[in-house]
Amino acid sequence: MLPVTDAAAPLLAHQSTLRETNLAVVLRCVSGAAEPLSRAGVAAATGLTRSTVSRLVDELVAGGLVEEGAALLAGPGRPATPLRPSGRVCALGLQVNAAHVAARLIDLGGRVLAESRSEPDLVGSEPAVALDLLADHLREVLARTPEGGRVVGAGLALPGVVDGSGERLLRAPNLGWRDLAPGAGLRDQLSGIPLSLGNEANLAAHAFAQPAPGRLGRAGHFVYVSGEIGIGGAVVTDHRVQTGRHGFAGEIGHMPFRPGGDPCPCGSDGCLERYAGRLALTRRAGLPPTTTLAELDRLAEDGHAASRAAIDLAAEALGVVLAGVVNLLDVPTIVLGGEIGDLADRITPTVQARLRARVMAADWMPLEVVRDPDDVAGASGGALLHLSRVVTAPVAFLAA
Repeated sequence: MLPVTDAAAPLLAHQSTLRETNLAVVLRCVSGAAEPLSRAGVAAATGLTRSTVSRLVDELVAGGLVEEGAALLAGPGRPATPLRPSGRVCALGLQVNAAHVAARLIDLGGRVLAESRSEPDLVGSEPAVALDLLADHLREVLARTPEGGRVVGAGLALPGVVDGSGERLLRAPNLGWRDLAPGAGLRDQLSGIPLSLGNEANLAAHAFAQPAPGRLGRAGHFVYVSGEIGIGGAVVTDHRVQTGRHGFAGEIGHMPFRPGGDPCPCGSDGCLERYAGRLALTRRAGLPPTTTLAELDRLAEDGHAASRAAIDLAAEALGVVLAGVVNLLDVPTIVLGGEIGDLADRITPTVQARLRARVMAADWMPLEVVRDPDDVAGASGGALLHLSRVVTAPVAFLAA
């Protein structure tokens, strides 16, 4: 074999880069398809030649990233073999919030293979308590990893500010946590699986925008409102979460509704979450703090005046603050996620009315308020973010 000369090296590098790019194009096409595609279908969708697609698919199948189904005869000619993203390539989605802890195992097709969760009260808790509970859920879902499966990463969703490296939680006011590296407490369970941290609302918004690697959701431009004990938020444009220069964007819960109003754990006052978060709602309704928003909604439906008043004020606060966000960012859709989604039917008319009244371009924008039905979407987003990296750079994940 002749040695590679300096003149030939750029050509070989180009060929290698082209292969890597085309593998990503094909895997994204297979993963993003609503229905399984054949090799011919992938070629038609990508514009690559059938011979190139066939070679790339063979490599992805051999590398364990794509699976072939039973051949189907849909007309004259050779039977078509449907292609699916591997069900044995998985990622872990983890979530700790003030009112729940969850772990999910999700495969490359976006399917939830296993889930374990609980609903403790973690307001002002010690981190070790929550991390020990999370470790139990983590062990349970890992035990259900498919035979021959591999876990490529874990994403932990937290209700607070996470540093740009994705390794440290800087502050979570409702948990009472500050300057924490949770990975150390999960090292034994993860056994070398890479862990990244993310803001819970950002990860939930990612899951809504891209419900499976390579697959786009129904809305590409939206504000995500994650309502639990407090209120989190994220901004999405072109199906991508916008995190800002330092990764701190989207803290809608700490935008002012009534400056000088109720004090907030963040150190400010009059913040949105002091009027629309669960603790604020139950306090105004005169109910125990453990009351869920679904229970609050039922009480309001049954005529409980204080519950109705609390919900009405929350809807007003959300509408006013979100109108400001829409005016600033020109995003037409509001997504209600987490527990606040249980109030969607009751608060949506008021939120929409405030948007129509306060958004300057309301007459020319299709403003809408929708609900995300996944109540632990942050966990899903944590897993999907790792799986999207497989689709973006599959060469690094091809099995030997």
